[in-house]
Amino acid sequence: MQSPELHQHIIVTAGKLFYSQGYHSTGINEIVDTCNIAKATLYGHFKSKEDLCIAYLDHRHHQFLERLKGFVAKKPSGKSQLLALFELLQDMYREEDFEGCWCLKTFGELGPNEAKIRAVIQKQKKELLLFIGEVVGDNVPNLSKAETEKISGGLYLLYESAITESNLFKNDWPIYMAKNIAATLFPEP
Repeated sequence: MQSPELHQHIIVTAGKLFYSQGYHSTGINEIVDTCNIAKATLYGHFKSKEDLCIAYLDHRHHQFLERLKGFVAKKPSGKSQLLALFELLQDMYREEDFEGCWCLKTFGELGPNEAKIRAVIQKQKKELLLFIGEVVGDNVPNLSKAETEKISGGLYLLYESAITESNLFKNDWPIYMAKNIAATLFPEP
C-alpha cells in the first residue's frame, strides 16, 4: 500500500478496535497485528497511540458531519430538516456495529492527564452544536439568537442522550422518544 492508503488503513482499523473494545483496552500490538504492519510502520505514521486516537476521532467526526449535512439537505425545509438528526440516528442504530457515540465512549475512558484528546472531543461536539444551530436558523424564521441557541441546545442534548441511552439499553426507544420531544421545541414554521 502507498503511504496515504496505509495511513488511512491504520486509522480505520485502529478506529474499529477503539470503537468496539475501547481506547485503553486496545493495545498497540493488537493494532499492529490487525493492520498487518510492523510497529515501526505504525510509529512512522503516528507519534503515539494518542495521536492515532485523535486521527480516529477526526476521521469519524468528519464522516459523520458530512453524512449528517447530506442527510439534512435531502429533507424538505422545515420540521423535516429539524428532525433529520434523529432520523439519521435511527439509521445509525440499525447499523451492525452500533456502539453509541465514538466520542463519548472515548471520553469515558480518559484520565485527567489526557487533555489533548478531551479538547478534540469538545471541539467536535461544539461543531455539531453549531451545525444544529445553522439548521434551526435556516428552518425557523424570526428567531432571536437566544431562541436559536435554546432550540439548538435542546436538540443537541436530546441527540446526545438518545445516542447514549439507545446504546445502554440496546434499543431504539430513546431515539424515538427524543425525536418526539424534539418536535415540541420549535414553533411550526
